[in-house]
This record gives sequence, C-alpha cells and structure tokens, in this order.
Amino acid sequence: MKLFKWMTPIAFTSILSLTPNAHSAVRLDQVGYLPDAPKLALVEGATRDSFRVLDRSTGLPLYSGKLGPRRKDPDSGRITRQADFSALTQPGTYVLETTGGGVSDPFRVGADAYRYATFLSMRSYYGQRCGIRVDLGPKFPGYTHDACHLKDGFFHPSSGRKGFKKAVGGWHDAGDFGKYVVNSGITTGTLLVAWEFYGDRLKGLSLEIPESGGKIPDFLAEIKWNLDWMLEMQDQDGGVWHKLTSETFCPFIPPETDHDKRYFIGTGSAPFKSSAATADFAAVMAAASRIYRPYDRAFADKCLRAAERTWNWLDLYPNVNFSNPPNVRTGGYGDRDCSDERLWAAAELWRATGGENYARLVKNQVAQRGPGLFDAENPFGWSQVAALGYWAYAFSGRSDADPGTVSAIRKATLEAAEKIADRTSKSPALQSLTTHNFIWGSNSVALNYSVMLLMADRMEPREEFRDAALENLHYVLGRNPFGVSWVTGLGSHPFMHPHHRPSNGLTAPWPGLLSGGPNVGKQDPVLRPLPPDTPPALCWVDAQGSYAGNEVAINWNAPLVFVLASTLETLKP
Repeated sequence: MKLFKWMTPIAFTSILSLTPNAHSAVRLDQVGYLPDAPKLALVEGATRDSFRVLDRSTGLPLYSGKLGPRRKDPDSGRITRQADFSALTQPGTYVLETTGGGVSDPFRVGADAYRYATFLSMRSYYGQRCGIRVDLGPKFPGYTHDACHLKDGFFHPSSGRKGFKKAVGGWHDAGDFGKYVVNSGITTGTLLVAWEFYGDRLKGLSLEIPESGGKIPDFLAEIKWNLDWMLEMQDQDGGVWHKLTSETFCPFIPPETDHDKRYFIGTGSAPFKSSAATADFAAVMAAASRIYRPYDRAFADKCLRAAERTWNWLDLYPNVNFSNPPNVRTGGYGDRDCSDERLWAAAELWRATGGENYARLVKNQVAQRGPGLFDAENPFGWSQVAALGYWAYAFSGRSDADPGTVSAIRKATLEAAEKIADRTSKSPALQSLTTHNFIWGSNSVALNYSVMLLMADRMEPREEFRDAALENLHYVLGRNPFGVSWVTGLGSHPFMHPHHRPSNGLTAPWPGLLSGGPNVGKQDPVLRPLPPDTPPALCWVDAQGSYAGNEVAINWNAPLVFVLASTLETLKP
C-alpha cells in the first residue's frame, strides 16, 4: 500500500464526475472516519486488485492500496473485498475508486467527523416531543408541528378507575404517537449513561432547543423533557402506569391533528400497573437524581423521592406482566420476567442511596447467575436490562461496593466483549451481528453490541473494543449491502421512507432518525412478499409501509447517540 507523498494533476478529474448511488459497488461510512481509527470499505465486483483514495475537491490521489481476498458474507450472500486505507490520517473529504469497480460516496476524515451526526441524532428527540410546538428552525425549514395531544390522558377501563390525569409531554415513542414507560426507560437510561461517560464531550453540544442557554446543558435538558412526563406516569401507590396511548394507531397524519382519545392503559386487574414499567421508572429516576443534582437540586430530589416510592410496590408486585386489553392494539412492551428490571432498579437505588437492601439484591443475582452475566450473541434491549444494572453497580465508584461482585461483572463484561470483537474482526460484513440478530430493530442490536464494547473499554481500555464498536457505526452509516445510510439526513444516500407519521408526505423525512433495519421475520405487508430464500441481511425495503423493517424508535436512537458521543473530542461550552 502506498501513501502518496506528492501529486501531479493527472487525468483523475473524470472520477469527480461520476455519481455514486445507493447500489454503488464501493460501500463505506458515508459520514466519515476518525483519523487514527481503522478505515475499511467493502467492494463488490472489482475486476482488478487496486484502489485509490482521491481528494474530493481536486481529484488528486492521496493513497493507494491492494484489495483483500474475496469473501462471502453468509447473511447477505454478497461476495466482497476489503479496501483498507487506515494509513490515511490527513483530514479532508475523499472518495475511494477501484480499478474496474466503481467510486464510493464521499466521506470525511477528521477528529470532528461525527460531531454533526451526534447533533442530528440527539436532536431527533426534540422532533419527537409531544405536547409542545416543535420547529427545527432555519436549518430545516418546514420541519414543524403545532402542540399536540394536550388532553393526555383519560383512564381506560383496564386501569380500574375513571376520570382524567394530566400527563402532557414526553417523546412520541416511534413512528406512532404513543408514549410507553418501558421504552422510555431504556432510552433515557442509555442516554444518561452516555452523559456519565462522555459528559465532558457533550456539555458544549448545542441542540438548538427551547431550553438552550439555560442552566442545564442541552443534552440533559432534552432528556428532562421526557423525564418530566415519566414522573406524571406514577400513581399514588408508587406503581407506574405502563403506557399512555389511544386504543389503536391513528392514520398517517400530523400529530396535532390526532384527536383520538388517549388513555392510561392498565393490566385489567389489580394492581393495574406493571412491574416492568415501575422498575424501569425507578432505575431511571434514581440515576437522574444523581446526574441532575449539580444543575437542579429540587428536580434531583423529586426524582429520588419518586424512585424510592416504587420499592414497596415492587416488593408487593415483583412480576406483574402487561399485555394489551381487548380492543387495544398499540405497542405492548410486555415482559414475562421482570427480575432484570428489578435488578436495574436496585442497582441505581443503591448507587443513589447506599441502601443495603438494594445492594443485597444485586449481589445475590450476580452470584446466582454466575459467569454468564452477558450474552455475546444477544445484547441488552428493552426487555433485557440486567446489563444496565450490572454496569450501574460496577461503575458506581462507591467505597461500599462489594469487590467480588464488581470483579465478577468486570470479568463477564470483558469476556463478552472479547467474543464480540473477535467475531466482528472476522466478519466478511465487518459488523457484529449474528444470523439470528436480523430481527425487528436489528440496527439497534448492532449498536447495542457497540455499547457493550465501549463499556468493556471503559473497564479496560483496548483498541480492539473501540475499533469493533466503530465498525457497527460504519455499518449503519453506509457500509451495508444496500449502500444506504440508515440515519435520515446523514450521508449521501440516507434512507428516505421511514414508517414515521410526521414524515408522511415530505420530500425528505425528519432528520436524525435510525431505521430499524433488516428483519428476517418480515412481519409487515411490504416485507412479506420478499422471496422466502431472501438472505437475512437483505430483508429490508425503504418503504413507509414497512413498520417491521423501516420504523424508527427512541430506544433505537439511544445507542446511536451513545456510540457517536464516544467519538467526540471534548467540546467547550
């Protein structure tokens, strides 16, 4: 491989006139790469062995190299070769050309390569706000909606009571306008950990939201919008209502025109609240009580009181599951085993209060589960949150943390990360997903693997963990079989037709949203007609009607924000 030391204006300018498309034979991260990190592209159909990286503005070559051997990805059936241009560290904007193969989408190299992506993906939560007028401002003219769902919400017959309780605010969960405590739990929990790890890099990130310029950094101010709504979901007995939605999904209309009656929907019998929602709520509020204390002591105290009120309820009702009552068809987020949610709640409550009863539960569960605390082939998700509890305990920094428990969590985290990193480095597709991971929301599965890797790196810094975490980011930002960026508004060829009601009818969708990605389950009318032998990694269509493959969701964006935050240089307020 060769890094050009000097250049002359030879006939490469024709390269600049070529227009890459979503089916380009050269696939890479359309946003960019960090200077000192590995830089790999995948190439299909190259007739010769060499490639060059060209300066986008001049057409001059800066790097050349040889393509790797042909390798077949069993999950897509595609045969590709790797182009490794890791030695190119000079900041700039480039394209990659293969002889007889094609030219890539443009990409940047720079320490700030992902700063705009972090802004856009985190600001997507402002676009999901409920109960307030939203306007993305002059950078995104036309992306606005009036205040919506100002009558949240009425008590559903399944709640065991009648009347109205105000619970305006929060984030719309996904492509629909429902609001769900369980999914809000893992979303806000992941974002709060991102702040704990990378707050020095995020403090100076302006999100251009109504709260900008206030005493709370924008990142935390946006999360607080959802926390305030979650606080309204707690009942007087300490339990927490599972969700606030209409009985069925509304048509593809703007949020302010959705006038369907919206309800606190219960389990149908006493105690009417669910254990998963209550425990997730407790974990998030306990964490918030620590994180917001330097900025708003009164709010921090309110969060801690709310978290502590849940524990007696959870002692009485440790495993009350939720399933939709008759005639309710909105998202269920049911969970038959709530022990992992209670573990997470206990870990965060112990971290906030030092209560020995909380610590005892965590220590007992770690001892009972033994070395298999983490599954290297199934990362955490909204229904499996034990990992967040383990890490809350291990990273607590408390002097009364049990050394044996911390050691067990650390050992299990590192062992899982080693397996994930090894699998990623050997993957022809250069990402962490296994064949059975191509499920509903597979892109978030890939990014949650990255979160696991970054947690391990926090415990024991290793390049192999950081590099593997970035490979999954490259996958969702363009280095995939479709050659698309799976984040709206990012890259040369972002996906364009999310299952997202506010985006309906627009020339381009609301920005910063992550597509669910390939889903071998094919549970919607768009994916079902795909041939039965379609490889798992190809079970995706960029179509609004594909709710099983192309919906967006707040919990999917959270690991995206986490991984992007890890790439940032320290930002000055």
